[in-house]
Amino acid sequence: MTEPLEIYQLGHPFLRTLAQPIPNPKDPQIQSLIQNLIETAKITNGVGIAAPQVGQPYRLLIVASRPNLRYPHAPLMEPTPLINPQIISHSDTQIKGWEGCLSVPGIRGLVPRFTEIEVEYINATGKPERQIFTDFVARIIQHEFDHLEGKLFIDRVESTQELMSESEYHRQIVGHLPLSTS
Repeated sequence: MTEPLEIYQLGHPFLRTLAQPIPNPKDPQIQSLIQNLIETAKITNGVGIAAPQVGQPYRLLIVASRPNLRYPHAPLMEPTPLINPQIISHSDTQIKGWEGCLSVPGIRGLVPRFTEIEVEYINATGKPERQIFTDFVARIIQHEFDHLEGKLFIDRVESTQELMSESEYHRQIVGHLPLSTS
């Protein structure tokens, strides 16, 4: 099994920098980074991950929703890389939902996000795509897109009273503590 990439934690200045566009999505280094990000998300029970979280300054995020210990009710989908994504439209409706982050371990926050977004991006083969995402997957993309802009979910929480520890989240919201968090 591959070792996960080091995930930068809250306070690391790199998490607050603006990511740069990827000029050549087919570059072998970018293709390798995509695979490493997918594997890191899987190993760490993430449902998404962005290149800046592992110290890479690129506009690249992975959406990898699947039920796991951190998100037991997540929908199942194939890991999907979005290169140079742009959110080009969104619904008028926002809903608050609980989010966590591999870069902010041990904390959950109630974050308002749009329920539907339309995204233009380049896929892993270099082909332009335009797709509408809804609900939990739209939430993941908005969360990961924030990483490309140097933002974290805690920046979007409207009140510190809408933050809680991971263990309290599992106890109060999920209804049980996970057997393991790794």
